[in-house]
Amino acid sequence: MPFPFDADLLRHIIVGKNHPGPPAGARFVSTSVFMLIFNRKQVPCLFTVLKADNKGYPWRNQVALPGGHVDEADSSALSAAYREVEEEVRITPDEIEYIGSMGHFQTIQQKDIEVFVGLWEAKGEPVRFDPDEISRTLAPSIPALFRHHLDQKFNGRIPGVGELIYPVGDLVIWGVTARILHYFLELIHSRLSAESLHALLAA
Repeated sequence: MPFPFDADLLRHIIVGKNHPGPPAGARFVSTSVFMLIFNRKQVPCLFTVLKADNKGYPWRNQVALPGGHVDEADSSALSAAYREVEEEVRITPDEIEYIGSMGHFQTIQQKDIEVFVGLWEAKGEPVRFDPDEISRTLAPSIPALFRHHLDQKFNGRIPGVGELIYPVGDLVIWGVTARILHYFLELIHSRLSAESLHALLAA
């Protein structure tokens, strides 16, 4: 059963919630990413990338959301997210309907990540990317991720780093990206009606 996400539904899930704020006290490097939602055959999917196998790179061989550091030339964290998405995967700002910020998440490498949510108008063409930075792109379906979230009884609690993983084909989402995804799926669980949740699980 199709259950596409549109901008109104995403705003209902994201906007108006008191999301995690930036860290206080400790020094963190500011970064930003875009959580891009798009519909494939009327089923909502999440756009992710597999980072390249670069020695010394902290995100090496990890499934991640597109994004990167906020540079001095960026006018805001949001503008940095737009810039990084265009540089990494050639998705331009006019292809993204901005929904809102989902707050801040920190890594053990002292990076503060602000997550911006957008509805991506995927045109069906192959996404181009720099193979020196990205190995491939992946598009896990949100219904499949949500079913795993419930099957593993992740809802209502925050599992430890060794437990909190989400399968994506032959790979897994783990670490801070898994925490971001967990937070997003908990928003879905808390903000959609029982009828909508049933339809999502059936998609």
